[in-house]
Amino acid sequence: MRSLVLETLYEWSKIPYQKWFKKEEPWNISIAQLLQYPNISLGFHLGSFLLQHDFTPQPKLENHDVFHVLTKTGITVPEEISMQYYLLGNGKRSIYLYTVILIGTLLYLDKFRLFREAFQNGRHAFVFHKLDYKKLLDHSIDTIRTTFLIKPINSNR
Repeated sequence: MRSLVLETLYEWSKIPYQKWFKKEEPWNISIAQLLQYPNISLGFHLGSFLLQHDFTPQPKLENHDVFHVLTKTGITVPEEISMQYYLLGNGKRSIYLYTVILIGTLLYLDKFRLFREAFQNGRHAFVFHKLDYKKLLDHSIDTIRTTFLIKPINSNR
């Protein structure tokens, strides 16, 4: 039930958020194009992530999926919340982030250790949430993770 609440709120908020709050230009890139990048690249890993989860790139929200790939965060609701904690720790600030953290924490108090670990990982990483990932699609995903000290979240908490 609690997952349904957050998933419904996301679906209601996605279109207005894309339209009024996201100023970035959409990447206009397909999964097939992403999979053309070298196997070690961010672009290839992003394409694989989207394909694995049967997702399509969401215009102006492409960075969100990149964050999943870089932090190795899954797509369950608690993992989505933990990724927002990771980004908060990394310095990202947005109404969307605060809303997810507030509602998500209240609904998933039992996952607080996971959220705390994600926040700490974000604090210890160099600021990566501001990067222009479209320009980094051909770069090695391991090099990006190593350079910015991006550690995966242990979602088994």
